[in-house]
Amino acid sequence: MPSPIRYQNPPTLATPSGFSHVTDGPADRIVFVSGQVAYDAQGRVVGAGDMAAQTRQVLRNLGQALEAADSDFAHVLKFTFFVRDMSAEAIAQIREVRKEFLDESRLPASTMVGVAALAKDELLLEVEAYAVRRGAGA
Repeated sequence: MPSPIRYQNPPTLATPSGFSHVTDGPADRIVFVSGQVAYDAQGRVVGAGDMAAQTRQVLRNLGQALEAADSDFAHVLKFTFFVRDMSAEAIAQIREVRKEFLDESRLPASTMVGVAALAKDELLLEVEAYAVRRGAGA
């Protein structure tokens, strides 16, 4: 069965690194996941000062939220990353950890935005996602 999600990189746009320019899926099965941060189940910040550890926890939390909506990382259409440290090193850490969760041949659309602050001073990253449910369009 073909995927309900289409991944597109128009030849008229620069070749992306780490994301697709356009993704789409059936609107009747869309999932919106609020921004997730590096909290554990008790609300404690995981990995204070450690971008890789926080990214891993954020993506674990996103995975749990997606699962609750009958979705998963393979069905994400778009991420938005809100990042306090936009240094080359921090961005490289985010991209490296993201590889643990995503299929590099099916990368969702993605936006990364530098921000001055998040809900707590210890938080370095917040990520929201748009996805479709498993079996969407089937």
